[in-house]
Amino acid sequence: MLPDLDGLIRLQAVESDLRRADGDLAQLPGRQAELEARLAAERGRLDALKGSLDTSQKSRKREEGTLQDLEGKRSKYKGQLMDVKTNKEYTAMLHEIEGVEREIRGREDQILAEMESAETLAADLKKEEEVFRKEEARHKQDMAALEGQRRELTARRERLAAEREQVAGTLSSDTRELFQRVARLRGVAVAAARDGRCQECHLLLRLQMYSELKRNDAITQCPQCNRILYYEPPTPVEAPRP
Repeated sequence: MLPDLDGLIRLQAVESDLRRADGDLAQLPGRQAELEARLAAERGRLDALKGSLDTSQKSRKREEGTLQDLEGKRSKYKGQLMDVKTNKEYTAMLHEIEGVEREIRGREDQILAEMESAETLAADLKKEEEVFRKEEARHKQDMAALEGQRRELTARRERLAAEREQVAGTLSSDTRELFQRVARLRGVAVAAARDGRCQECHLLLRLQMYSELKRNDAITQCPQCNRILYYEPPTPVEAPRP
């Protein structure tokens, strides 16, 4: 094989690996954002339960304060019963006491409802705290794994970049310039020719051209996509076992 063609094939392989490494690195910030969003959503559910429990407890305290005021009012009215002079005043005072007692019963029912709600919320909060602890631990593990991938990919990219420079240095300046020019236009600069076709643009090559390509002793470009072609023999098909 022509040395420059062999170098071009190796350079393309390194370039492809480098592009994959760059692509994998580019995905990491998005994956990190997904992990952060997942933990934030779980934290939001936990905070929402804490807020609901706090609201319920404060509502209960307000109701208990109102109940205390109402009980004081009822005691006051009952004490005033001894001072009324007429049946009319006595009846009116009884109505006032009945009204206060109805309100007291309503407040007591509300306090009971808030107690039941708080009990349910407290149980839900306990469960959610356990879920959040597990999610937080999982988050730390996932972030550590992601950081490990980042370090591994960064190191791989550095190795590939150095290898690319080393391989490119083995090529003649004209060949290296051709590779760079085609790569800028097509992304992939070197393509295999197999089964009579360019494996990138799938152009059916002329028989004479394909026959000459099989020698791999010259720099040849695809007539359609301009990629640098090299002949790649077909993969042998393994015979079925008897």
